[in-house]
Amino acid sequence: MSSNASHRAHPCAPALSPEVRAALATHHPVVALESTIIAHGLPRPRNLRVAEELEGLVRSAGAVPATIAVLDGSAHIGLEKAQLERVATDPGMRKLGHRDLAPAMATGASGATTVSATAFLAARAGLRVFATGGLGGVHREWTRTQDESADLRLLARTGITVVCAGVKSILDVPATLQRLETLGVTVLGYGTGLFPGFYLTSSGEPVDWTVRTPEEVADVMRAQDVLGGPGGALVVANPVPVADQLDPALHDRVLAEALVECRERGIVGQAVTPFLLDRLMRGTGGASLEANLAAVRANVSLAARISGAWAARPPEDPASQTGRAAGQ
Repeated sequence: MSSNASHRAHPCAPALSPEVRAALATHHPVVALESTIIAHGLPRPRNLRVAEELEGLVRSAGAVPATIAVLDGSAHIGLEKAQLERVATDPGMRKLGHRDLAPAMATGASGATTVSATAFLAARAGLRVFATGGLGGVHREWTRTQDESADLRLLARTGITVVCAGVKSILDVPATLQRLETLGVTVLGYGTGLFPGFYLTSSGEPVDWTVRTPEEVADVMRAQDVLGGPGGALVVANPVPVADQLDPALHDRVLAEALVECRERGIVGQAVTPFLLDRLMRGTGGASLEANLAAVRANVSLAARISGAWAARPPEDPASQTGRAAGQ
């Protein structure tokens, strides 16, 4: 029996790597990373190099990377080298949202985790910070299609801090922000008063709250814990650096053309996002992919710093803090 298996109460419980388990036990900073970008978001063999680079960025900031995936029916929080290589090279690796986790585990399937699945598993394992590229959200023409990413509802009930570059720009950004507000998900702009546009530094939409340091983010996390409540996520919207963003005029032109083609071809449902992202990559000569990677790198580095700030001053017992606040 492996050391991971011996620590799990049930075969379907997430298996923490020894490094991640040790880090959590000693309150060392840990950053959760999704695996969909490795298995489905990048061409081979670059995907493995990027996966290793992202884990390296976490380590260089003094934190432990916890890339998450499901392998042979077991959810893994933190991957060994061979496991990371398998995610990057196995053509049969499925894409798993949080709704897919139970059947994948029950049937012994293997898959890379999306934002919703990664956030769910990370929070269940006790991780507090998760870095990704961009969130899913409300799709354009929602009133007709009712198409909305599962990310939003999952984040509304999962207590984790997600560092992202906003939501994918192919979506309806204003509607997504409104939906996050309705669901009670707190959004912080990191060093900005405008919500990022994923490939673009700004979507043009305002955010209500701006923070400027990892310590300020950690303070908001602690305040959330003291307040209690429904336990929704904290979204830290970190803009892609201006020098690395996709040219806004090129972005708008290619996206407009792709949306027209999408309607003309009758592409709907889950096929819309990959179609539009593919058209953006082709229409920009690969520049959209480079902007995406620049955003992911920046988010991973920031997430590691936030995790460090969080671990540097563990939260006090919420009951004692509440008592002091009430003058008891």
